[in-house]
Amino acid sequence: MSPDLDRSRPIWRQVAATIEARITNGTYPPGSRVPGIVELSAEFGIAASTAQKALAHLRTTGLVRTEVGLGTFVADRD
Repeated sequence: MSPDLDRSRPIWRQVAATIEARITNGTYPPGSRVPGIVELSAEFGIAASTAQKALAHLRTTGLVRTEVGLGTFVADRD
């Protein structure tokens, strides 16, 4: 597990918050691809199911959208 993650809080929430921060600060601009499950698992040293839950949360909040077979992308801002 990444040293930046705190075991006292849900890991998937921390990963989602990190991705959200990257979207907010422009690391991942609108329309850009965000790391997928395998990439997040490797980056954070987490299980694929944890990475999947983080991305699902971001989809629910409308920050990202998934295109089947292509990946997950930052949603366009209105």
